[in-house]
Order: sequence, then structure tokens, then C-alpha cells
Amino acid sequence: MTRGRSMHTVPLAVLLLAVVAVTACGGSDSDQEPAAPPAAGDGQGPGKGDLPRPLAENAEQANELQEGGREALEAKLAELEGHPVVINQWGSWCPPCRAEFPFFAESAQAHLDDVAFLGVDIQDDRGSAEDFLAEFPAPYPHVFDQDTEGVTSLEWQGVSPTTWLIDEGGEIVHQRPGAYASREQLEADIDRFLLEG
Repeated sequence: MTRGRSMHTVPLAVLLLAVVAVTACGGSDSDQEPAAPPAAGDGQGPGKGDLPRPLAENAEQANELQEGGREALEAKLAELEGHPVVINQWGSWCPPCRAEFPFFAESAQAHLDDVAFLGVDIQDDRGSAEDFLAEFPAPYPHVFDQDTEGVTSLEWQGVSPTTWLIDEGGEIVHQRPGAYASREQLEADIDRFLLEG
């Protein structure tokens, strides 16, 4: 008799413990339910949702290689008017471009909320350019400008890489022919020409 009672008591005790554990871990009190993480682009929490629309859309096109040369470049600059822009011309065939490219990726990430970045790939094979971007992903889009008409419209001097800093009004305020030796040099130019004053 005692043996039969203990067999029924043990499973009942286990069942009660399980109910207590479930209630403690997943209570139905709505005040204690964890909030769902904010959806991308809803304006809550850190990330692209906090950015002004043109900067958010630019960031959403991260690492894309867009066709269109000069027309695509001009369209992107029109979309970004009202915000400072850093344009970096590069080519997969260009060793100095490879050396400085990580500086731009890091600075673009650091300036997501105040400066737009845009890459322009010139005189390149599209497959090689895509391989380059797979090796060096960047948090901003790139224009495929094989015939250099886009960079020529920015008064390109024929040096690769070249970087342009463009103010909120769409005016070129600085052009740097040649590679940056460090991210600190790039940041110094961004501060001096785009963010100060």
C-alpha cells in the first residue's frame, strides 16, 4: 500500500515542479514579457533606422556595384544632396587602392549618421571588381564607371585612387589625388572639410 502511494506521489510531484518551472520561465503576465527587437528601419534602437532617409538608403545599398557610370553617379549625388559625401575612386587593378580601401570602410561605418560614402570603380572588369568587393566589403554602394565619364565630370586628374569631399550643397570642397597613408589622414580631411564649421 505504501509502495503504491509513493509511485503516484512521485509523478505528481514531478508534474507540479514542471508546472512551477514553466510558469517561472514563461509567465503570461504581459508586463514582464520581453519586448520584441526593433525591426530594421523602424527608427528604434541603434542602426540604420535612426539615420536620415538618404543616408539610410545609401547604407542599405552597402557593397552593391551599380551600373550606369556618370548618370548613376550624378543620380546618387542628387539623392545625397543636403549631406556631406566622400567619393573614393578605385580599381581592382590598383595596389594603392587596395592599401587604402579598409580606411574608407572603417570611416564609413564610423560616420553612418553624418557623412555618406560612395565608391567609384573605373577601368575595370566587372568580375574583378565584384571579387575585390567580396574581399574588401564596404558599408556603402559603388558606381561601375568603366569609361571614367563619371570621375571625369568631377575633374579627375588621372590619378588612382582619388578622393573627393563634397559638402551639403553638392560642391566639391577637396580633391585628393593619390592614396591615404592612414585612416587618421582620411579622418583629418573629413573633419576639416566636411564636419568643422
